[in-house]
Amino acid sequence: MKKVGIVGIGHGKFGVRSDASIRELAFEAVKGCLEDAAISLSEVDSMVTGVAGDEFSFGIQPSAQVHDYIGFHPKPNYRVEAACATGSAALRTGWMNIVSGLADVVLVVGVEKMTEVPTSIATEIMGRAGDAIWEYPFGTTFPGYYAMIANAHMAEYGTTEEQLAMVSVKNHYYGSLNPYAQMQKEITLERALTSFTVAYPLKLYDCSLITDGAAAVLLASEERAKAISKKPIWIAGLGCGTDSMRLGDRRSLTSLQATREAAKAAYKMAGVGPSDIDIATVHDCFTIAEIVAYEDLGFCERGEGGKLIEAKETYVGGRIPVNVDGGLKSKGHPLGATGISMAIEIAKQLRGEAGPRQVKDPEIGLTHNVGGSGQVSFIHIFRRD
Repeated sequence: MKKVGIVGIGHGKFGVRSDASIRELAFEAVKGCLEDAAISLSEVDSMVTGVAGDEFSFGIQPSAQVHDYIGFHPKPNYRVEAACATGSAALRTGWMNIVSGLADVVLVVGVEKMTEVPTSIATEIMGRAGDAIWEYPFGTTFPGYYAMIANAHMAEYGTTEEQLAMVSVKNHYYGSLNPYAQMQKEITLERALTSFTVAYPLKLYDCSLITDGAAAVLLASEERAKAISKKPIWIAGLGCGTDSMRLGDRRSLTSLQATREAAKAAYKMAGVGPSDIDIATVHDCFTIAEIVAYEDLGFCERGEGGKLIEAKETYVGGRIPVNVDGGLKSKGHPLGATGISMAIEIAKQLRGEAGPRQVKDPEIGLTHNVGGSGQVSFIHIFRRD
């Protein structure tokens, strides 16, 4: 199988970007990506654009808006979508383009413009990613879905509200060190615990942000990667898993089958196990999601996720640093861009370019991106040379 490497990365500022349209957000990331790779757009063979929501972008062809604005036509570009995991679906698709032989250099862009609608409308739009017959019509929103998961985990394993809040404290600390993060400020455990309840037991600081932003990576085949970059980051393993649409149809609410299956496939392909991972970004749309991810990815035993954060093992210097870019919780969660942003963080870490957030000499990194309430999950494993 052909090797595929990341040879360029570009990341725009996440936040409430009233200064930019969806096209301009994408351009910002693409410009940085091409400059990082030191190549021109004319050298790119193909493009994949990840945009999750038509209703956020007010159009049914957001990918066409992007390729038109950056001047990519008439070359191939198309859109992929996998709810909150759209960026990782785009990355996987770009990898497949190269492995299949359709292209040697592929630009993968993830972008979302979510703040053009009020928060209540954004919450409703995202709620439609639940079951369209048995969940969404009855008023269930994503805080509600993950509150059910949190309550189940607390009942089965004794996970506490304090442990949930500890995830938020960690991620806000690292977000304060990330210039691209939406919320660049630290919070205390007390502040997290005393913030208002959104959906019990999840409070304000247990929930990720509604965000505008874009991120882009340039992928290349082995020969082209070595010609373009002195330090390509190789995609060593990929996994994708799925589960039932409705939470009520699942065997367990304390674990995501989609993540377990995706992790199994990615570890096998890369020839590694959980103990080999030096740095990870996981899908912390809510703090309970990060704790569940620790367990599903094999970083600890089932039910031990709360203890892992309590012992600060997921901080830099701990056994397995997780979300030291601030995660979705502090960096922000522009749906289409999130998976690409995760890959960029791992690439920076493996290149030794993460600044004050740098993990010591990492060789293998992992990204974990969940679509919806666990209907689909993507895992990517990366290696440096």
